[in-house]
Order: sequence, then structure tokens, then C-alpha cells
Amino acid sequence: MTARALIIGAPRSGSGKTSVTIGLLRAFQRRGVKVRGIKTGPDYIDPGFHEAATRLPGLNLDSWAMAPDLLRHLAREQADDAELILIESAMGLFDGIVTEPNRSGAASDLARLFGLPVLLVLDVSGQSQTAAAIACGFMHYDPDVKMAACVLNRAGSERHKKLSGDAIEALGLPVVGTVLRDPTLTLPERHLGLVQASEHPEMDAHIDRLADAMERSLDLDAIFVAAKTFDIPMGSAEKSLRPPGQRIALAEDAAFTFLYPHIKRQWRAMGAEIITFSPLADEAPPADCDICWLPGGYPELYPAKLAAADNFKAGLKIFAETKSVHGECGGYMVLGKALEDADGVTHAMTGLLSHATSFAKRKMNLGYRQARLLGHSAIGSANDLIRGHEFHYARVIDAGNDEPLAMIADGRGVEIGSSGGKRGPVTGTFFHAIARD
Repeated sequence: MTARALIIGAPRSGSGKTSVTIGLLRAFQRRGVKVRGIKTGPDYIDPGFHEAATRLPGLNLDSWAMAPDLLRHLAREQADDAELILIESAMGLFDGIVTEPNRSGAASDLARLFGLPVLLVLDVSGQSQTAAAIACGFMHYDPDVKMAACVLNRAGSERHKKLSGDAIEALGLPVVGTVLRDPTLTLPERHLGLVQASEHPEMDAHIDRLADAMERSLDLDAIFVAAKTFDIPMGSAEKSLRPPGQRIALAEDAAFTFLYPHIKRQWRAMGAEIITFSPLADEAPPADCDICWLPGGYPELYPAKLAAADNFKAGLKIFAETKSVHGECGGYMVLGKALEDADGVTHAMTGLLSHATSFAKRKMNLGYRQARLLGHSAIGSANDLIRGHEFHYARVIDAGNDEPLAMIADGRGVEIGSSGGKRGPVTGTFFHAIARD
């Protein structure tokens, strides 16, 4: 089966790309099309919505963190046995960091690398014919990034729809539909962005509402035709993160949710077994595993429950006496000695590392990270270079006395300093590893 593929882009975040993408994924799935979603950039939340819409696994592709061969390898895996791939852009279509060509993290990098056209989503609220000027800019900004068609979003009336649409079509860019303003189509948000698909109590019904809106408003046949045959060269998994063990104990519950889909998929493809357990249910990592991995998530929402999880904490301590334990972001917070919640109340964590973190005075830390490992750990060996991402509001209020895990730089290579902690076989850091450099 040869898939067709299309990138869904917009001028900025908040244009409605996610709602349009999720609605289209479910609408095509209803038609019997085997459709899969991909999210560009380091967004580990939206792939969960894509999976909820299609009932098939989602994927992140990040042109800064992943080498071109790894992007090709993962994209071909996602397209295997699929008929349609919808690739949702993060932020604006051309938004990325200033770095080497086609490694900016922008969705436009993937448009060039894969030779794919773009379905442009324009939020026309507060404007009408001016939307055509924006569309014109997208059509001519980069000759290697082709606009296939346009979707108008949040139009206020039929007249508004006609004024905007006619002006855009006069440029030669087809308008394949208009979604009228409807606040019920908005997805809920929390401090790290959208609420995850698994947390939304009526997610399936909400996705169906989005699909209903897309079926009413958009020409699905024209969108399918606008997608291009996804015929790209073979890639390589050489730059993917290696499995940290043969049997991996992975914390997985409402407090531990943020693990990039490609990592779990690649570990399994390389022969590793993944055994999940729930710290919130006071479960310890299985003793017959080689490594314990605590991913990111929302431990700041459950600090009292985690502090009272005596079986989890005791079992993790025993596990760490002889085997490696690694925590990313939220997992790193739980590996520390204490976590201060939003109300300023301090909760005892596992104490396997000596730092303490706080969510009481929030400060956003966001950006790409290049990490040079200072010693062996679950994510690599000494001097390995790892590309990843950091996104959190918590901060370290007591650095502790552990060895640093890595020296890190930002996406442009500007040195930031040391990061994380290492005590024996226990390691942790705020950054999420994505791929090897």
C-alpha cells in the first residue's frame, strides 16, 4: 500500500491546526481510509490525540533533533500499510531556530525533505480579504514549500466566508472549505499546553464533534487528492536512542506520561521488552527488569500520593542498589529528595538523588538541548552527544551534591552549563532525550 501525505500548517500557534487535523483524521477514518497522524517538533501531547482519532499510533518527527536519515526511517515506518498521512505542524509552518539548513525544527524542513505540499489553515477571525495577503506570502515565501490548498477557520458568517475565500482563490490557491466559529470545538488546556487525550473524560465524543464539523465544512475528496504520494528514500535508525536494557521497567500512569512514541517503538524494534508499572498505584518496578525509566508527566499534580507510595519508593530503592534508574523531567523531580507543590507544601520524594524541586514559583524553561554526557547512563555513554528538548515550569530549589549528568547547550550550540544529576546507577535530568547526534 502506498500512502499519500500532506502537511497541515498555519501562520502561528492557535490557528486551529490541531482541531482541524484531529477532525480530519477521524473523518477519513470513518470513511474507511487507513489514516495516520504525525506531529512535527518536540510535541509529545498531540500524537496522543492523533492516536485517539485514528486508533493507530502517533509519531513525532523533529528536524532539529533527528538526523535526516532517522526522519526518513521513522516516516516510512509510519506510512507502512497506510493510505493517508496527515503531518501537523508545530507553531507556524516556518517557525524554527536559526541553524544549519533543514535542521531548524520547523515543519517546512519536512516539506522540503519529503517533497510534500501544505494544506494551509488560516484563522480569519478579525479579518476578511487581508487573509489573502497572508496566503500570498505563504505561496511565495519559499519556492521549495508548495501550498496545495487552504482551509479557512473561525469565519463568523457566510458573508465573511465568501469575502475571505474569494480573495484567496483569486490568487490561484484553492479553498477546500471553511469552518465557522464554534467555541465547542476548542480543546481544553493546562499549564504544559493541551490536556492529554487520555485525560479528557469525553475525548472520543469531542473528536467525533470535530469530525462532524470537518465533514460539514471541508471537501474531503479534494484534500485527499491534494496529498502527494509518499515515496521517500530508505532511512536509517542509526541515530536513534539505544534501548537502555533488555527488559525496561517503564513508569506509566497519570503522573508519568511523556515519552516520545518513536522511542518506545524503536526500543521494541531493537528487541527490548517494555514492562509498565504505576507509581500512583504504589507499584514497584518489576525486579526482573534491567533498568527502570521514569518519564516526564505531571508529578506536581500528585505529590501527596507519590509521597505516600511507600511500596513504590522502597521497591525503587532496592532496584537502584544493583540496576540503573533514569528519570526525565517529571521523573527527575520524583527521583529528588523533595517536591514543593503549587501551594508551597513540601512532599518527600524518593531521595535517590539529592536535589529538590518546586512548582510554587513557576518559571517556564523551554527549548532544544544538546547534551554531552559526562559518564555512562541509561541514555548513553561518556561523551555521547544527545539531542533533546526541555519544557517545564518547575525549578530546582536545592541543587544537592550529586555529580552532573551532562553538559548542555541550546539548539544553536550556546553553552548553558551542567544539567541533571548522577549518583551511582541513578541518573536524571530535566531534558527529554529524542535522538543521538
